[in-house]
Amino acid sequence: MNVTKTLVAVVILAFISSISRPQTQTPKLLIRSAHCLAAKGQLARSKATALTFGYLLDENSYPGQKVLYVVEFASPTEPKGFAWAIFIGQDGDLQVFNIQNNTSFVLSKGELHGVKFVNPPLGGVWTQDHLAFAIERIVKQPRFIISVKDTLASDPSTRCESYTDPQH
Repeated sequence: MNVTKTLVAVVILAFISSISRPQTQTPKLLIRSAHCLAAKGQLARSKATALTFGYLLDENSYPGQKVLYVVEFASPTEPKGFAWAIFIGQDGDLQVFNIQNNTSFVLSKGELHGVKFVNPPLGGVWTQDHLAFAIERIVKQPRFIISVKDTLASDPSTRCESYTDPQH
């Protein structure tokens, strides 16, 4: 009888704990961008089965355009990773993800926005400042784990483009 009461109490506590904690689901925008990064060969090669991401959507810096800053962290705990600027557009029913810049970084207190670029992005100081600011904000937000399998799954409502694509 005592074991039954203990078991019931544990189940109730587990249920209360699960509903009191916010359940953050990975946004489709981030999953689709991770897929495009994988499809364009932009993600770091590793034997990992899941990757850790963060993101920031900026609808103000480029008038009339949306840019999604995406960070792939080297690991869930390391203060370094890779970052991309991906412009989001529409082409009919397709959501277009156009990868326009990338960089690798480490967090460093003495640098602009606490970010030191290992390989500085193209585009000069303005681009570096915007990427550093985005990374600074992203590292303070929740991180999302996306399985490598999910990055490989295509979405028929998405088109991936990159500055590395051959020009027609």
